[in-house]
Amino acid sequence: MPRLTAPFTGSLALAALAFLASCSASQQAETTTTSPADRPEAIGAQRTASTVSGQAQTKGGITLTPYNDSPKFPTAQMRVNAPVDGSTVPSGEVAFSYDLTNFQLTKMTDSDHAMQMANSMKGQHIHNIVDNQPYTAHYDTKFTKPIADGQHVVLSFLSRSYHESLKHRGAYDLRTITVGTPAPGTPPMEFDAKAPHLFYSRPKDTYSGKDAQKIMLDFYLVNTTLAPDGNKVRATINGNEFMLDNWLPYMMEGLPAGQATIKLELLDSSGNLIPGPYNSVTRTITVAP
Repeated sequence: MPRLTAPFTGSLALAALAFLASCSASQQAETTTTSPADRPEAIGAQRTASTVSGQAQTKGGITLTPYNDSPKFPTAQMRVNAPVDGSTVPSGEVAFSYDLTNFQLTKMTDSDHAMQMANSMKGQHIHNIVDNQPYTAHYDTKFTKPIADGQHVVLSFLSRSYHESLKHRGAYDLRTITVGTPAPGTPPMEFDAKAPHLFYSRPKDTYSGKDAQKIMLDFYLVNTTLAPDGNKVRATINGNEFMLDNWLPYMMEGLPAGQATIKLELLDSSGNLIPGPYNSVTRTITVAP
């Protein structure tokens, strides 16, 4: 084997040093992006560098893009103390009480999305949904809420300040309650808490100005997930159908001014609607000029 000359050996050393310096700079850049100092201040938050997960879809001038770069709260846990699952509570204002771990209400979620879409200036909160009606947002672990007499399904989940839900198992609670005395002849509630369910979350109400440019579509799934060869959500927006096979928030762009109609349906792998009281839902929002 020929012996390396000194100049050649020196060149190799310089190249190696350059390569190591390049690696060090690259690692430093990555560390700068994800270092603790640059992470959200909110308790338990973790960031991810990935922005888009899946292809954007455009139909009828409307673009729907999935994203997954919001700060994560993998250790956040929520426990509902009251009302007790399956219990009967007095008519009128129903008292709710939660215990939260590794999630801070009223904290602004540190994400670019807080500046890009409708964001609650009150910070992170709890979405409380009764019978899949529009949610109410709550910034304290104890509150009361008027609920009509009868049997009800209550979904609660943790939300970032811009209303994007936390989607891991410990971040939500689903239960049934009875308020007051149901009307005579009311049949027992036939709600299977173990079956696949779809709940509507966002968008909601009116969007204007900058908030109308990027509007988040977000929904909640229980006892199911989505996959290209499995269950899907069909989102019909102003008559344009989008098939969603990833449970993520989606950014809607291009919605024209005026009323916009969003219909969500939970479908099986054959394209059939999965039975369930809330697995097909339609909402209308207003996009202000």
